[in-house]
Amino acid sequence: MRESRRMKRMARNNKSRHVSLNLIPMLDVLSVLVFFLLFHSFNGDMPEQRLALPESVVETKPRGTVVISVTPEAVIVQGETVISTSQLLDDRIGTVHEVTERLEEIDRSMNEISIKTVAETETKEITLLADKKIPFKVLKKIMTTCTASGYGKISLAVIQKAAHG
Repeated sequence: MRESRRMKRMARNNKSRHVSLNLIPMLDVLSVLVFFLLFHSFNGDMPEQRLALPESVVETKPRGTVVISVTPEAVIVQGETVISTSQLLDDRIGTVHEVTERLEEIDRSMNEISIKTVAETETKEITLLADKKIPFKVLKKIMTTCTASGYGKISLAVIQKAAHG
């Protein structure tokens, strides 16, 4: 069967309307975006990322608490540097007033944000992230300060490793 002139014209017109999508520029943009995100996700300047935590076997995950980070350089309470770690090596210091002041500041801001139930105010918690090279006497001063400030539960953060057995 022969094609009519109309059929030939329609076939010619349909061919010219066909749009091809060029994927090369789109792949270039996506690869640049992936490299950008990878680079910036691993190059954070958070002091917690530079800590070498000790390892332990744990069954439960930590809850959202006040976080105190102790690096070889400084003590950081909820992201704010309060005192140099080298100052805590002095045996004459019993409690750390700078940590107490920061904890009181956090308590005031928490009370302004929400009304707490009785159970929440009784169980104020702290998670302590400390480099494994920090002497225990420094950690003990910080834990004593936290207890004196009304924080009854203090958790020492560690890296979870597989249980043997």
